Amino acid sequence: MELIGEGWTGEAAEGAPDVPVRREHLVVVGNGMAGCRAVEELLARDPLRYRVTIFGAEPHVNYNRIMLSPVLAGEKTFDEIVINGHDWYRDNRIELISSDPIVAIDREARIVASRSGRTLGYDKLLIATGSDPFIIPVPGKDLPGVISFRDMSDVDAMLAAAGKGGDAVVIGGGLLGLEAAHGLSLRGMKVTVIHLMPTLMERQLDEAAGWLLKSALEARGQTILTGADTAEILGTDAVEGVRLKDGTVIPASIVVMAVGIRPSTALARAAGLAVGRGIQVDDHMVTSDANVLAVGECVEHAGLVYGLVAPLWEMCRALADGLVDKHSGYRGSVTSTKLKVSGIDVFSAGDFSGGDGAEDIVLRDASRGVYKRLVVRNDRIVGAVLYGDTGDGSWYFDLLRKQEDVSQLREMLIFGQAFASGGGQADPKAAVAALSGDAEICGCNGVSKGQVVACIDKGACSLDAVRAGCKASASCGSCTGLVETLLAVTLGDAVQAGPKTMCKCTSFGHDDVRREIVAQGMRSIPEVMQMLHWSTPDGCSSCRPALNYYLLCALPGDYKDDQQSRFVNERMHANIQKDGTYSVVPRMWGGITSPRELRAIADVVEKFEAPMVKVTGGQRLDIFGIKKEDLPAVWADLNAAGMVSGHAYGKSLRTVKTCVGSEWCRFGTQDSTGLGVQIERMTWGSWMPHKFKIAVSGCPRNCAEATIKDFGVVCVDSGYELSVGGNGGIKVRATDFLCKVATEAEAMHYCAAFVQLYREEARYLERTAPWIERVGVDYIKARIADDAEGRDALAARFLFSQSFSQEDPWAERVADDARQHAHMAEFRPEGAMA
Repeated sequence: MELIGEGWTGEAAEGAPDVPVRREHLVVVGNGMAGCRAVEELLARDPLRYRVTIFGAEPHVNYNRIMLSPVLAGEKTFDEIVINGHDWYRDNRIELISSDPIVAIDREARIVASRSGRTLGYDKLLIATGSDPFIIPVPGKDLPGVISFRDMSDVDAMLAAAGKGGDAVVIGGGLLGLEAAHGLSLRGMKVTVIHLMPTLMERQLDEAAGWLLKSALEARGQTILTGADTAEILGTDAVEGVRLKDGTVIPASIVVMAVGIRPSTALARAAGLAVGRGIQVDDHMVTSDANVLAVGECVEHAGLVYGLVAPLWEMCRALADGLVDKHSGYRGSVTSTKLKVSGIDVFSAGDFSGGDGAEDIVLRDASRGVYKRLVVRNDRIVGAVLYGDTGDGSWYFDLLRKQEDVSQLREMLIFGQAFASGGGQADPKAAVAALSGDAEICGCNGVSKGQVVACIDKGACSLDAVRAGCKASASCGSCTGLVETLLAVTLGDAVQAGPKTMCKCTSFGHDDVRREIVAQGMRSIPEVMQMLHWSTPDGCSSCRPALNYYLLCALPGDYKDDQQSRFVNERMHANIQKDGTYSVVPRMWGGITSPRELRAIADVVEKFEAPMVKVTGGQRLDIFGIKKEDLPAVWADLNAAGMVSGHAYGKSLRTVKTCVGSEWCRFGTQDSTGLGVQIERMTWGSWMPHKFKIAVSGCPRNCAEATIKDFGVVCVDSGYELSVGGNGGIKVRATDFLCKVATEAEAMHYCAAFVQLYREEARYLERTAPWIERVGVDYIKARIADDAEGRDALAARFLFSQSFSQEDPWAERVADDARQHAHMAEFRPEGAMA
């Protein structure tokens, strides 16, 4: 029957008198994806139960906000991303009031008021206001040309800017920020992405996948700056650029803010509804008012706020059930994200932070740009990250969501559903044994299974022997597991153990890693882990500091020191003590000090109430009992007096111990104090495989104990005797004599060459004593004393690296480290839902 009047219809229940029946009026605030999907679900259950009116802030019908990026990129038109056209509203008798958002709710009278002054009563009110973009509060944020990326009007603004060409800056390396950058880049703009965190899309991706994504985007011509903090947006009448807190200025005619979103709660809060991070709802999506419901990004359920599509759809189904008295209830969501970020496949699900009881299964295929990581706890998948190949994402997510026991699939799980389903319960040795003889084992070198087996049959009993015999596993190392399994299948217990690997994360040893870093030109920790097929996502406390050091040594000036890969003492420039406080050791060149330095130390001791100051064995003062939060201020005060870190905590030069030498001592033959100061000023600040100590004694009486130091100088009448490899620790080792030189300049030159040889060839955490015992003192003499050209090259490389490390940033670095641990809890990064 026809519509008779507002809220009435002639449709009657079966068997009831044919009289008009009043329909309840549902008013929906928000014409976006969540609000309209809720109406769709309601219509599917009972199309005649409610009369529906939808208020929208935009002038458009309901469209897919997720597809704004393809519109920006020119891959789709607006009409192609429309979800519900005008015919849908008409056919379902839905009144759409567009370009007129609701601005007030009178809950007692059950009336809403719009911006134009229209008022309308409701029986049930559904709030689906979504999220608001977070605009970082920096100077210039209100300049023309600063826009967000949330709706079609933002896309229109970006298209207009792109039509003029020029530079664009996108602040935020989440999904929307990267999509905005991709679209603007395709439109011909030069794009720079600024991201505060060190990893792109850090909520969806771990460090390894984030590095792959960054590398891929940079290869497409974008500039990606991670760990970058915006200070201000420059311009007078319009945007002209962005200045970072480190002083970098980036030109821009448009700045896109895509740093995060906040639930849009202002309307609900003004109406007196319960609001936390979002509008608080129960399992039926009902707010603190029984006649008001809410759904989508604007809501908070059980303390959680969701920004992904799947949870919103689950909410809409529960809401529609409640409106027709089914009351199925919403129980929260386990989320997964399968996206195509700028044409790159990415998938993540669950918790990939790891932690106690969790283990990682990792597959890296550098040549294909594929990275897969599964986090397993108690034989259940709890998290997954896939990059480059997301075909099995749905299967992994189903196993995660159902909490299936994967112990029987464990060995084959990372290879995907087809592989695991076919052989997941088989013995991995049997699977390898079943391979045909012509099956490829090592793709890098084109080695088949038959060739590996033939190599083993000829006497190769270890991994190194196979590598030497047929080159299998000798390049990228990704087939190491297969080769080791073939060894085990062929030889059983006769397999010989190879050299110790760097750690449990890799099959490579320290020397292999160092060689490959240089040979392949690797420039970051994630790149090393990807290219060398690390078996863990982010490494461990053993390999990360080592990789950080190896990259620092290989790329002086080009590699940015990763502070989070350092031990806490090195990060804080202080020694942590058993009570949780720190000791601070400022440097005293050659053990010499001055009234100014002593005054500065005394002032720090009094100002920060340090309970003890002690003279160290390295001829300087150690300030004990400093609180962690006071370290930046302590170093600021010491820096102001010209004092830098003594590195009493670091894998670096510790001290240069001296005696007073010829200037004061009647036995002194040379100016040992002056030489010691020169050597210390030359070598301080250099990171090394382990701690490094130097001493210069003014005569053979050796008061500075030069013959138990890593590098020792003993002055004699005719010159300087140099020795290396001493250790005065638990295992005392006297130095090996290196050579004798005639001048101070030569002593310093030989010292620089020896330090650089140690830096380049020793393994991380290997002192000079065991290193020399491993390679032999004759090798050291051949490289330093006997090879003048090689010695000069080593010394030159050392001095070059020192030109980048001998800065004085200790107070700033400690303060930066403290800032990096601060959490930005006020907003959440962009999810998959626009």
